[in-house]
Amino acid sequence: MSITQNLMGKLLLKSIVRLLIGEDRLLFYETIDWQHQSDRFRKPELVYPHYYSSQNFHGIENGYLNRVAAITYDPVAAFASPPNEAWIRQQLIAAIECQPTKILDLGCGTGSTTLMLKQAFPQAVAIGLDLSPYMLVVADYKARQAGLNIQWQHGLAENTGLEEVAFDLVTVSFLLHETPPKISQLILRECFRLIKPGGQVIVLDGNQKRLRHANWLIKIFKEPYSKAYAAESVDEWMRAAGFVSVQTEYVGWIDQLTRGTKAIAVKA
Repeated sequence: MSITQNLMGKLLLKSIVRLLIGEDRLLFYETIDWQHQSDRFRKPELVYPHYYSSQNFHGIENGYLNRVAAITYDPVAAFASPPNEAWIRQQLIAAIECQPTKILDLGCGTGSTTLMLKQAFPQAVAIGLDLSPYMLVVADYKARQAGLNIQWQHGLAENTGLEEVAFDLVTVSFLLHETPPKISQLILRECFRLIKPGGQVIVLDGNQKRLRHANWLIKIFKEPYSKAYAAESVDEWMRAAGFVSVQTEYVGWIDQLTRGTKAIAVKA
């Protein structure tokens, strides 16, 4: 490939990225002091687990500890959630059976689901937690643009350090396929610890049955743990964590929605 062709390819790619991200948001990304902004959320005492810090998620060097992952996450998520990402996330909102006063969105990423939760329940306290401080920078920017008051926290989904039995609703969107199965199960146990009796947990993620026969798709998106995720069952993980009334429905082309509740203890 000639230097001219290579340059044209880079210019075309940049144009596509600009189109998908949007000029206003891209301007924010290009001018932001990422170190300063991420330090607003970063917990200096937090130690990144090896399963997270050692992987190049989506083919990006250093994965979610690279600001490039936060900049490109929304376009990637839109492409990876056919037929329509917003509609698929809306199915999570539609599955909520309670009127939550306190909501936790684990592995919130750039806050797409968190924002929808706050819009659906404006009086509720909404907290978004993620292990990438760069993701939280983008999430906070999106929330401020939408005029939404959301608390963003840097932390581990499997060990949040948050008060137990404090939430009416915990959501987990597109996180479990990004973690080894043992960590996914710890995350759901943490959900059980955090939820009040009668509260609900909702997990939105890839369709495990379909992904078992779509290894090519996993390779395209360069997912280090998706194959292991696809081989197991979120339903079984939820029941093992203690949830009842567990059910899964398939949404969109390649996603699934699993919900469960924490039983209310019956007094003898």
